[in-house]
Amino acid sequence: MKKSVWITFLVIVCVQFVLTQNNVEIFDKYADASRKVWNVPGMSVVIVQDGKVLLSKGYGVRELGKNEPVDTQTLFGCMSTTKAMTAVAMAMLVDEGKVSLDDSVTKYLPDFHVDDRYVTGDIRVRDLLTHNTGVGNADFLWAWTPELTSAEVVRRMQYAKQVYPLRGGFIYQNIMYLVAGQVIEKASGMSWERFVTERIFLPLGMKNTFANYTLSQKYANRSSAHFEIKGKVQPIPEDIADPIGPAGSVWSTSDDIGKWVNFMLGNTTVNGKQLLKPETYKELLRPQVVIPPGGGFYPTAALTKPHWTTYGLGWFQHDYRGEMVNFHTGSLDGRTAIIGLIPDKKFGIYIFGNIDHAEVRHALMYKAFDLFAFGDNGRDWSTEAKTLYDGLKATGKKQVAELKAKRNPN
Repeated sequence: MKKSVWITFLVIVCVQFVLTQNNVEIFDKYADASRKVWNVPGMSVVIVQDGKVLLSKGYGVRELGKNEPVDTQTLFGCMSTTKAMTAVAMAMLVDEGKVSLDDSVTKYLPDFHVDDRYVTGDIRVRDLLTHNTGVGNADFLWAWTPELTSAEVVRRMQYAKQVYPLRGGFIYQNIMYLVAGQVIEKASGMSWERFVTERIFLPLGMKNTFANYTLSQKYANRSSAHFEIKGKVQPIPEDIADPIGPAGSVWSTSDDIGKWVNFMLGNTTVNGKQLLKPETYKELLRPQVVIPPGGGFYPTAALTKPHWTTYGLGWFQHDYRGEMVNFHTGSLDGRTAIIGLIPDKKFGIYIFGNIDHAEVRHALMYKAFDLFAFGDNGRDWSTEAKTLYDGLKATGKKQVAELKAKRNPN
């Protein structure tokens, strides 16, 4: 009896292994074929399931015109996927009793203020991480001005107008994550860059991950940013997010970022040391703010057709095939990234790309979800997503042309 049970167990394990390997091969070929269709020069992908890295691989080249292939140690920008790291840093301070998510921001930063003084006094630490302060998008305060200090960017924030009441809606807001980084600095006595490096990257073994562009410059194996200009993809100068570091300045590799993905799947004890309490981890992924239809969610929702969309602490969220998805994109001129998690399936994926708005990232994320989390290879996500985004691009060009036609040249 025991022998037959053992044999059955071995058969099941072997079948699962073969199926997983088959899915890895399917995804690997699909990813590279899709990259070429979407005209992405270089890309790297890491897939994690059940605490194991199933795939970590580079595709294409670091820079067009140079014969330098992307590998698993090639450096890419994380951009806004950095936000989840800042949220984890804040959560660590919550575990230590140094911060409460429901404290007023002015408790830590007395000089902080926005346009409305009543809102200033009522903004909580939690609000900084959930895009619901009511202050309008203010990226114009920092974009394309790398010479600005973080302190100056926050100071200028007082001139951004209140668009809706505090906690009365959702407007994506980078600068509030910068403010969150300042709270971390005040509560910990460390710079945000040092905190995330010493408390997150090094404990996870992410030795080739850097908190900002400045720190990453000596790393030689790095990708270049690309943009399509007049129908031709070409390298462009690097855009830098250092002035809003906690919102989007981290740089990493697929081998390193796979460790972060595994951590964010709930494996928060590393080498016998608990980096984050289980209940605090759950709070990070608990829906905090409802994102209404048309209220700032991704166009890919037209394909996934979610019943609900929310934002956690550094994570967009929606339902997919009966499961909760936590994900976030990262975008900067010439670069893209995406991370996607299905915690109940113990599955996660991270994708880097070195061209502006390579929305193949969405297609590959959902393809991976289908293959590895649901055992389904029936849907051609790349073709569907390309049709969707090409349509949006054409609509945008048409609108620009119409505006130009209406413009009075005098």
